[in-house]
Amino acid sequence: MSTMQQIRRDIGHAWEALFEGWQRLYRRATGAITRFTHGGREAPEVSAAEAREMAERSAGWGVLAAEVFDDDDKVVVRLEVPGMGKDDFDLQVMDDYLVVRGEKRLDREETIGRYHITECAYGCFERAIPLPEEVDSEKASAAYRDGVLRVQLPKTAARRRAIKVEVQ
Repeated sequence: MSTMQQIRRDIGHAWEALFEGWQRLYRRATGAITRFTHGGREAPEVSAAEAREMAERSAGWGVLAAEVFDDDDKVVVRLEVPGMGKDDFDLQVMDDYLVVRGEKRLDREETIGRYHITECAYGCFERAIPLPEEVDSEKASAAYRDGVLRVQLPKTAARRRAIKVEVQ
């Protein structure tokens, strides 16, 4: 095998490994990535040019870290969404998913030494979190504290039971 053939083969293997790595990362992160869009219930009063600029800066993809805990009688979902109020959320159980919608509004200004920092972020988001068991959405409860939304969903009485299967 010539040197050029060996280089081509090695580059091909490197590209395949890189592509497989991106695919694995995409599969693992797909559920965590959330789309933020501009606008919502109370968009600030701004000119068309300012609204367009804010939309370009604020709209995009972000990660809302979530954890799902499953125990004998309930499913607990914790979602990190700092900078919001408890009335900024819309929660629904649809099929086997907890759907969390909200609107994020962030205005922050601070001066540190000679630096003046101003940050603004506006946008609506939606995240569908798969539930491991069937839940009774009528008895669900939610609390928001210190930037963390915690939703408790009691399991239904007709939840799936573990059964032992003998292998023959």
